[in-house]
Amino acid sequence: MAKMFEQVKQAMQMRKEAKRMQAEIEKITCEYTNGGITAVVRGDFTVMSIKVAPEALAEVVAGKPDRFETMLTNVVNGAIKSVKQRTQEHMAKMMQGSDLASMLGG
Repeated sequence: MAKMFEQVKQAMQMRKEAKRMQAEIEKITCEYTNGGITAVVRGDFTVMSIKVAPEALAEVVAGKPDRFETMLTNVVNGAIKSVKQRTQEHMAKMMQGSDLASMLGG
C-alpha cells in the first residue's frame, strides 16, 4: 500500500513539474522576418502577430497575390520552425535540472 501511495505522489509531482515546464515554454517567442513580412510565434505555436511592410503589399497591388501568399506562408513556417527549435533546446535545459528527469530515471 505504501508503494502505491508513493507512486501516486510521484505521478502528482510529475504532473506539477510538467505544467510548470509548459508554462515556461509558453513564454518563449520567436520572430521571423523575410521579404517585409514578420511573424511572431509563441512556444505553444500560437501565432501572436503578423506584420506586413508596404513593400510586401506591393506584390498584391502589382497583381501577384500568389507570390505574397507564398512569402507569408514561408515567414509563418520559418517562425514556427524557430520556436520549435528554441523550445526543444529550452526543454532539454529544463529537464537537466528538474525533478521530472530524476523521476523518469534520467
